[in-house]
Amino acid sequence: MPISIPKGFKVTPEQFDQLAAIDQLSRLELTETGELIVMSPTGGEAGAKNFNLYIDLGIWNRQTKLGKAFDSSTVFILPNGARRSPDVSWVRLERWDTLTSEEKQGFPTIAPDFVIELVSPSDLKNQRYEDLQAKMQEYLENGVQLGWLIEPSAKTVEIYQAGQPVEQLKNPQTLSGKNVLPGFILDLSEIF
Repeated sequence: MPISIPKGFKVTPEQFDQLAAIDQLSRLELTETGELIVMSPTGGEAGAKNFNLYIDLGIWNRQTKLGKAFDSSTVFILPNGARRSPDVSWVRLERWDTLTSEEKQGFPTIAPDFVIELVSPSDLKNQRYEDLQAKMQEYLENGVQLGWLIEPSAKTVEIYQAGQPVEQLKNPQTLSGKNVLPGFILDLSEIF
């Protein structure tokens, strides 16, 4: 029987950890205020686009060996206490190496340096775009240096960078990792 969790439902961090350990509920997030968010599974097209994002970042990361790249199933414990799972994320190696073995095995207690959130059709259907924008701001407030909010159906990207206003791009062909991901260029032809 499926569980229906009302919007605004709150749990403690310990309860979140117990829920997240249940395989069927692996797509959960917890806000700073304790609101439990159940993430909808992705459909085929969104899953394929996410996969292409993983591959592109992963190939760059293997070549440069500058950090660790993560998929959407990784939960990070942000400095504000929220537990978040970006669609794609990356942590500089020197920061990753400051974590203990136990922190690396569990939910890493670190904000990624770079995140991507891909807007899915279910996000648009459930009017979650503003929630994603707020999530991107939360990432910045917790130490993320660069983030991309990619909306494939509108062919738009919002670039979130520490200390900068949000930059909105319409139908860009590529995105640059700037100084956070030196030399990384994302070709958006597989996403748009």
